[in-house]
Amino acid sequence: MASFPPVEAVVRAVQLLECLNRHPVSSIAQLHAETNVPKPSLVRLLQTLEGLGYVRRAPKAGGYLLTSKVRMLASGYHSEPRIVEVVAPLLDALTQAIKWPAALAVPDEGAAVIRYSTIPNSPLALLHSSIDMRLSLLTRALGRAYLAFCEDEEREALISLLDAADNPENAVAQNRASLDATLELIRRQGYALRDPKVRPVSNTLALPVFDAHRVVASVGVTWFSSTMSDEEAVKRYLAPLQEVAAAAKAALAEPVGQGQPEGGG
Repeated sequence: MASFPPVEAVVRAVQLLECLNRHPVSSIAQLHAETNVPKPSLVRLLQTLEGLGYVRRAPKAGGYLLTSKVRMLASGYHSEPRIVEVVAPLLDALTQAIKWPAALAVPDEGAAVIRYSTIPNSPLALLHSSIDMRLSLLTRALGRAYLAFCEDEEREALISLLDAADNPENAVAQNRASLDATLELIRRQGYALRDPKVRPVSNTLALPVFDAHRVVASVGVTWFSSTMSDEEAVKRYLAPLQEVAAAAKAALAEPVGQGQPEGGG
């Protein structure tokens, strides 16, 4: 047991880093609720960590996120902050160019979970927020894009988790031949669309994001179905989204600390 009281500033800083590590993007309100640190103190701590390069502001997403520099601490870092750090500015630039919202998703226990979204930047978004939304791997474009391009062993593991996922959309897995045919089509065409029977008011075009030869996430753009057909959306947005995926792959291949990806449409 320590022979002296803990240094409160250090305790608060470590609590803050731990909390930031639990979420891809954290707001001041969220950090205050989880740490009980007063908001003015949180702002000072965040600005200090930002100055040291461990935290980056995501003002358009309304929060803060860890940078890959936290690897230097030898703990508290996993792949998601790195992926969000790389992809977020690319998606921000894409939405600035096309206006429609874009999102980044990663797999999590039988679902695709949105870890970054440009909804706050888009004048054409249906929702106020989609961060941490869990989407079906079988019917949603972001889920399908990941499932189609991941390794066979990983795909089987993810599908085996679907029974435990409380989502009626996963009933698609009962017809495995049809599911396999859908995934094969996605691999041939190089992109995924949402099942038209699910939320027909809009649709999403999605692509996988690779780190070397391994799929680590998916990115997508969503639009109102009333504004254009799926074919027109693919014609307009496939190439810009492919540029995002290619830029993300290149940035993920760079050694940590070698610079940030440039935003581009």
